[in-house]
Amino acid sequence: MAANTSLDPMDLYDVDAELGDEERMVRDSVARFVDTEALPLMREAFEQHAFPRELIAKVAELGLLGSSISGYDCAGLNSVCYGLICQELERCDSGLRSFVSVQSSLVMYPIHAFGSDEQKQRWLPALAKGDAVGCFGLTEPHGGSDPGNMKTHARRDGDDWIVNGAKMWITNATIADVAVVWAKTDEGIKGFLLEKNMPGFTAQEIENKFSLRASVTGALFFDDVRVPAANVLPGVSSLKGPLSCLTQARYGITWGVIGAAQACLAEALSYAGERVLFGRPLTHTQMIQVRLADMARRITTAQLLSLRLGRIKDRGELRPAQVSLAKWNNCRAAIDIARDARDILGGSGISAEYVPVRHMLNLESVITYEGTETVHQLTVGRELTGVNAFG
Repeated sequence: MAANTSLDPMDLYDVDAELGDEERMVRDSVARFVDTEALPLMREAFEQHAFPRELIAKVAELGLLGSSISGYDCAGLNSVCYGLICQELERCDSGLRSFVSVQSSLVMYPIHAFGSDEQKQRWLPALAKGDAVGCFGLTEPHGGSDPGNMKTHARRDGDDWIVNGAKMWITNATIADVAVVWAKTDEGIKGFLLEKNMPGFTAQEIENKFSLRASVTGALFFDDVRVPAANVLPGVSSLKGPLSCLTQARYGITWGVIGAAQACLAEALSYAGERVLFGRPLTHTQMIQVRLADMARRITTAQLLSLRLGRIKDRGELRPAQVSLAKWNNCRAAIDIARDARDILGGSGISAEYVPVRHMLNLESVITYEGTETVHQLTVGRELTGVNAFG
């Protein structure tokens, strides 16, 4: 019996039909950019351990930086549009999506949400246009899952603040013009806008990564960095600040990993259809069909979770535990799909000529950053039971 080919293998539940015209237009324009301009660069970028900086201006021209912000030369798109942007960018590579996520959710968002009018006017248009690059300093060398235990601190000195400490595993660290750095103070946890030329502020790239190789990752060091009061985010003095940023970034990740999973499924389908073993293509075997079907099941579940999450977010009703559930589910689904796709490709699966191994390695980072899988499981568990089991 012939297979029913009327369904899109990447969208079995026709999520496309649930999207508005603007949402489809945004997705399709980013998909074209990925296919024509980004994907041709990504294999070499990954192999060379280099972020393709020539894409920054093109990403900015498409309005992908700070896309959910209204005003300040930003696009003012809804949350589902932002999610679809992340999906298409990560279909290319997690490193490209990470750049946009950090710039948008971890740098522009806190400046917009907690910054002064002067800070917004100075930084948001420049960041939206790609004229400036930002990074987000929260994770520290001794551990990232307990941000309340941060060692970086700041003290008042006249009208200025003196910042000391270090941050680790920071995307965009060595190419950033501004760093949103979170530090403990006697007045609570505050956000500081550290500029790259401030004395005592240095950044060092982390080399020899086997994941996110097409992304800049580094460490930030603060040695008596003098920060004027005008560079302190005035709108927050608690962990609510950085944690709200992470909620924004985690939301984008739930969509992004769908793109990585779709890329792996597409590669597995193509390869299995052409690879002939024991006299027939792999797609003609029950076991391969079961594995491909399981990938489609996981992708479909992830799509529906993220779409629903986006609609909740656009209503202003988003809860952190809802984001945790989707990041946990979708990252786990994507990494399992990438690993299985790599296995279906056999020996070819370890070659950079095929995408699964690159996505598989990248997803080892994505499932860890912005909260490990265990952190999100415990966040959902706390919501269910009312008991905090983190300690």
